[in-house]
Amino acid sequence: MKNIACVIPAYNEEERITATIEGVKKVPEINRILVINDGSTDGTARKVKDAGAELLDLKVNRGKGGAMNAALPYLKDTDIVVFLDADLGETSAEASKIIKPVLEGKADLCIAAFAPPRKKGGFGLVKGTAAWIIRKTGEFDSIAPLSGQRAMTAEVLKAITPFSEAYGVELGMTLSALRQGFRVLEVPTEMRHNETGRDLKGFIHRGKQFIDVLKVIKNELRRK
Repeated sequence: MKNIACVIPAYNEEERITATIEGVKKVPEINRILVINDGSTDGTARKVKDAGAELLDLKVNRGKGGAMNAALPYLKDTDIVVFLDADLGETSAEASKIIKPVLEGKADLCIAAFAPPRKKGGFGLVKGTAAWIIRKTGEFDSIAPLSGQRAMTAEVLKAITPFSEAYGVELGMTLSALRQGFRVLEVPTEMRHNETGRDLKGFIHRGKQFIDVLKVIKNELRRK
């Protein structure tokens, strides 16, 4: 039996983390749930403990990539690692769909493509730019270049870490995996998260994301 761990970086997610953990518990393949509380100032850590998940409590916010890097020493005996966002709620149970291709040997890294958004978000600039560099690097047409929902073998995890410690973490891991010849697959799911809209908060988030994506692209182009 494969040892499959689910890692969930979380920052101020007290409203949704319990439902996310409960959804993961419904995935029969996963036998360990590790939540990285990334310096939250709300009740995230308490909610994680109450839900019965393993907690790694960071006192200072390190950002998503930093939180994921903090988990690495705790994953040494793991065969497959699943990274999920903390705001998936009950749709985290869809993780089975990205685990299956890895278990069956059809992919080394499997990424979840989300259902169409329920409300208007950005204008596709960040996503389109990320998809462009992925296509340029690995001749892979990505429809979910920024998805944080990923399952990978221990071999892939070792090869692509440490992660970029910012919003470019997902793009960086895909580029690294493709560059090293690993098989990358995207599968459709019904996962949903807290969607950002076309308001000030949403545009600020996407602006920060775009800057970090450009940093990853700059580093990638330097390799060529």
